[in-house]
Amino acid sequence: MEMEFDCEGLRRLLRKYKFRDLTVEELKNVNMFFPHFRYSVDTYVFKDSSQKDLLNFTGTVPVMYQGNTYNIPIRLWILDSHPFAPPICFLKPTANMGISVGKHVDAQGRIYLPYLHNWSHPKSVIVGLIKEMIAKFQEELPLYSLPSSDEARQVDLLAYIAKITEGVSDINSKNWVNHEHKTVNKITVVGGGELGIACTLAISAKGIADRLVLLDLSEETKGGVMDLDIFSLPNVEISKDLSASAHSKVVIFTVNSLGSSQSYLDVVQSNVDMFRALVPALGHYSQHGVLLVASQPVEIMTYVTWKLSAFPVNRVIGIGCNLDSQRLQYIITNVLKAQTSGKQVWVIGEQGEDKVPTWGGQEEIMSPNSQVQLSNRAMELLRVKGQRSWSVGLSVADLVDSIVNDKKKVHSVSILAKGYYDINSEVFLSLPCIIGTSGVSEVIQSTVREDTVTEKLQSSASSIHGLQQQLKL
Repeated sequence: MEMEFDCEGLRRLLRKYKFRDLTVEELKNVNMFFPHFRYSVDTYVFKDSSQKDLLNFTGTVPVMYQGNTYNIPIRLWILDSHPFAPPICFLKPTANMGISVGKHVDAQGRIYLPYLHNWSHPKSVIVGLIKEMIAKFQEELPLYSLPSSDEARQVDLLAYIAKITEGVSDINSKNWVNHEHKTVNKITVVGGGELGIACTLAISAKGIADRLVLLDLSEETKGGVMDLDIFSLPNVEISKDLSASAHSKVVIFTVNSLGSSQSYLDVVQSNVDMFRALVPALGHYSQHGVLLVASQPVEIMTYVTWKLSAFPVNRVIGIGCNLDSQRLQYIITNVLKAQTSGKQVWVIGEQGEDKVPTWGGQEEIMSPNSQVQLSNRAMELLRVKGQRSWSVGLSVADLVDSIVNDKKKVHSVSILAKGYYDINSEVFLSLPCIIGTSGVSEVIQSTVREDTVTEKLQSSASSIHGLQQQLKL
């Protein structure tokens, strides 16, 4: 069988792949176990409508279910950053097969598995992925056969489902729709590092969540997660399975790739690669939730989350300058003891050195000059305050509270800034927004035209946009 495997032909097909030799070696191994797979290069259309020519292979895998063997047809797309990014996997039902939407399969036949979420080269390999797929399908068969009279209707139905829903349909989803989940305030924190644990503790302390899931995606059990497990908190569940997050009202991303000697672009790209495996699955499990991004750099990672999830823009929010804004307001009223008579100051723009203060409200009580002096003094005091994990965790809990309890409170958070401050590119920057159950319901626009603020935001927007264009989404 191995002799028939055309390595050279495959090498030619993969000429644009970054790690061609590693990919060919791995596919040679796949061929030993599953010699009947057929390979081709076709155009894959991502959720954001971008397209790429990618190698894919189709074939069937044998699944034993209740004493019978079923050949389940699948199609795997191999990304051009393979083996560092997981394949994209689909069922490939024929006209006489219906898809059973369930824990591991959505209505379009896309396959979600723990092996994909935890993909990490060189431990993760395609053969291992297919073996896990077979094991999961033996627990819950993903396809059923239709009586011939239903076939024509099934073709229409599948087309209809694909149009009306990106994820779970109500058809055939008995195992999926669990009504008790609908009313529960369930929050998921993604990432078991310091920030993930800080968010978990802060949300837990605020008593916002009926159920709190911490998705720990690292291999080794870090001290923090282990201690959380030992000294268990009420309503907190630690899991490595992304499906544990199903029906969350808010999903908080705290994961960051730890790049060492890499360039800034490489570090951001490895974050993007990690999000490519996480975001579609987590979006699939909590389709009506709000995605809250605390990973860095927050503006770019919020944009990436928005693109990969295909969520409406009001339900994808970055933590942005929320912490700085709350601190600045506190410094002005409690440290500098300034009487601002209800006028609020916000920190907006890009998190980091380029953030700027701006005053809200319309009544001109203070002269613009004293406003500038006051905000400059406050910003000086703010600069010496670092953002520790626990501080960010408290700020995240504050945002979650506004979302879950529909507070309609104003926060400075990263949102799509296109159309504000004459920005015309798709970038995320912090602006004051009213936040509630559906995410952002309104952006508060300053009535005072401040040219320096506009210049700074436009400069941030163009540098972020430049970096985004170099990323492979």
